[in-house]
Amino acid sequence: MVGFNSTSFHPATFQLTGFPGQEAVYHWIAIPFVVLYVTAVVGNCLVLCIVWADRRLHQPMYLFLCMLSVNDLGMALSTLPTVLGTFLFHFTDIAFNSCLAQMFFIHLFSHIDSGILVAMAFDRFVAICNPLRYGTILTHPRIVRIGLAVVIKGTSTIIPFPFLIKRLPICKSNVLSHAYCLHSDMIRLACADLTVNNVYGLFTIVFTFGLDSLFIIFSYIKILKTVLNIASHEQRLTALNTCISHICAVLLFFVPITSLSVIHRFGKNVPHVVQILMSYVYLFVPPVLNPVIYSVKTKEIRKGIFRLFSRDIM
Repeated sequence: MVGFNSTSFHPATFQLTGFPGQEAVYHWIAIPFVVLYVTAVVGNCLVLCIVWADRRLHQPMYLFLCMLSVNDLGMALSTLPTVLGTFLFHFTDIAFNSCLAQMFFIHLFSHIDSGILVAMAFDRFVAICNPLRYGTILTHPRIVRIGLAVVIKGTSTIIPFPFLIKRLPICKSNVLSHAYCLHSDMIRLACADLTVNNVYGLFTIVFTFGLDSLFIIFSYIKILKTVLNIASHEQRLTALNTCISHICAVLLFFVPITSLSVIHRFGKNVPHVVQILMSYVYLFVPPVLNPVIYSVKTKEIRKGIFRLFSRDIM
């Protein structure tokens, strides 16, 4: 029997779900998740250490990269307890308020991630379209203000979610579809009018991901126009090469989240396992691959890694 709060009709706990029917091999499924978590934590910490240790990297591009790494660490750590608890130890119960807290942080880091990618697009826009004023436009105090603005915007947008869920009577079930808590997954268990939740959820998607993606697209249209006006073919390639890592990070973030949204709304006949896998891709792939991409494509980060390990060897 599921315990309910008699005044608000909330379950005492939610039951998390990994891959239904595969419980006997959860210990094997846990192995790739452990590898992903270790890769994400080590990779992002490595980027932070390299930028912190080398004052020559205390430039706008790398400071924004540090913000992205901190946010990716937050995203990875917000899902780690329940995902590993589910697959390693078969701990599937999570308290109602703990589930709300996890849901809040997962969505918060996702929204902040989007804002940081916009800030990084602005950085590339200024660097290529107005290089002579790059240092005067993106000063350290202004970068701090941009970071704070991204955090405040994300927090103010996500804060209503826990309260919108707490007002709902959860009475259909207490079984969630994933090994972590999401707003869309929790409200489907409510037996009440979901108009407010759905409308506000759509508003946050359009206000955050929609506007952010439009700003990024606009920035790259301006960047492309500027690059095409450069006479030297070699200089054009050099300018575009500075954007490759950011473009990859944008695609890693927006393609999975867009695909997942489309599947949730229109893919009624899509197998449930595909939805589960897409949700894991959306949460795990960016924190794992972002530091890899920047390490491979950014010469200064590569040099920092070589210096760090050569120092350790010596």
